[in-house]
Amino acid sequence: MSQAKLHVKKGDTVLVLSGKDKGKQGKILQAMPAKDKVVVEGVNKIKRHTKPNQKAPNGGIIEKEAPMFASKVMVVCPACSKATRVAKKEIDGKMVRVCRKCGEALDQAK
Repeated sequence: MSQAKLHVKKGDTVLVLSGKDKGKQGKILQAMPAKDKVVVEGVNKIKRHTKPNQKAPNGGIIEKEAPMFASKVMVVCPACSKATRVAKKEIDGKMVRVCRKCGEALDQAK
């Protein structure tokens, strides 16, 4: 099985398109291309009942973000602040993700 590609990366701000958190925005904490899923900050929260351990000495109910399908999120362009699809363009010999609405590059030069 070949490595899948996602239209979003860790650190992107995204808009949730469907589900119980529709319309919410958050930052991607983790991207899982093999499973086609992403974890978005503050979205798709679940409650986990845990026994006492070193991380949580008292145990109890812990609330955390669960993975959701990448197709349920859309990138928010940092330049125009609109949810947009992603185009790919070659800039300075590198393929870069570009906003379809304003044409601004989504990937910061590192």
